[in-house]
Amino acid sequence: GFVTYVWFDALINYLTGIGYPNGPDFDKHWSVAEHVIAKDILKPHAIYWPTMLQSMGVAPYKRLHVHGYWNVDETKMSKSIGNVIRPGELVEEYGVDTVRYFLLREMSFGRDSSFSTEALESRRNSDLANDVGNLFSRALTMLAKYADSIVPEIDKATVTEEDRVLVDALEKMVADYTTAMNAFEFHKALQSIWEVIGMLNRFIVTNAPWELAKDPDQAGRLNTVLYFLADSLRLLALVLRPVMPTAADKMAVALGQADELAKATLEEEGCWGRMPAGTVLHQGEALFPRLEKKKKQQPQAQTQGKGQGKKGQAKKKEAEPEIDMEGLITFEQFGEVELRVAEIVTAEKIKKANKLLKLTVKAPEERTLVAGIALHYSPEDLVGKKVIIVANLKPAKLMGITSQGMVLAAKETDADGNERLVLSTVAGDIAPGSRVA
Repeated sequence: GFVTYVWFDALINYLTGIGYPNGPDFDKHWSVAEHVIAKDILKPHAIYWPTMLQSMGVAPYKRLHVHGYWNVDETKMSKSIGNVIRPGELVEEYGVDTVRYFLLREMSFGRDSSFSTEALESRRNSDLANDVGNLFSRALTMLAKYADSIVPEIDKATVTEEDRVLVDALEKMVADYTTAMNAFEFHKALQSIWEVIGMLNRFIVTNAPWELAKDPDQAGRLNTVLYFLADSLRLLALVLRPVMPTAADKMAVALGQADELAKATLEEEGCWGRMPAGTVLHQGEALFPRLEKKKKQQPQAQTQGKGQGKKGQAKKKEAEPEIDMEGLITFEQFGEVELRVAEIVTAEKIKKANKLLKLTVKAPEERTLVAGIALHYSPEDLVGKKVIIVANLKPAKLMGITSQGMVLAAKETDADGNERLVLSTVAGDIAPGSRVA
């Protein structure tokens, strides 16, 4: 139950805090007021408070937004259990931008979400260090090497259809981002940004500025590619600012746009082509250095000196692995593997399995898959994606769920053992169930 007199006093603070009844700015602030609350205090805010306002002759707030809880391993945080996550400590260890990004990217607003340091570190190394950080560093390095850190003029004669597709994608990103942010769908807003980041990384590979720089006849095309990268980074800094202000400020300084982006709005500057040619760029520090995995003491180190031969151990480690020719398969055997395109219809987390997701896919028939991608993808981000699956794999039961196939993904592991999984997806309009040849 709720103690009525406490809530009556507490709710009035929303008004008095902005100058009710006669403050000069009260009407300006209250006319656009939106309340953000947790789901456990819905009744006082959705029933009692509007009733109180109407009885006072004050118009109710504009909208009420109700968020879910952050759980730890599917369990509610509790001091008695000892699983409380303290934001201040997270910020101290990982930085405020990383924490802000993770919380907004990982949670579908309105639903509960599960927190783990493994998931946070995975997002940091994958999304922030590898994706946006690497893109920013590569682009600035190429602009320094091939344009003396000065934004070049576009050579309009060299603009391609691919360039126009990129411009459309950037402007669609701004539109989708704006819509999602206004609806408090922060994870969707960030997803729209990361789709373009992936597109820009592919743009670099496809256009290969390092190859264009070798041919004097391609100087115009090189300048066009470099301008596209510079202006795309400007737009990324603009949309990232509300979520990661520190990183956005670093980007703005490096792009020579610190003053301009500090006061820029999406309405005015959120379109392509606003980066002035001739702008002087600056090489900045890495936006998001990769997190180093904390090394654990190896059991062998604890037992050395107790009669074990160190030389024998060293030889065992240095031994070259034999190539097992019997492990090779024939073309006929490979042909027995049935790879098909599958469209993800639903995705959900599996209780007590923080690495697994339950997927329902069409291939073209509906089937259930269990995929170990929960640390790398949020369920809501997967719906609608077309992935490649092994369709004729013998069903297996995982966490009580029968998995009727396997989703293919590329796995990257760095020297410290940090893993990054990227789903094998299919571009273009291709029907679910199509055979991958």
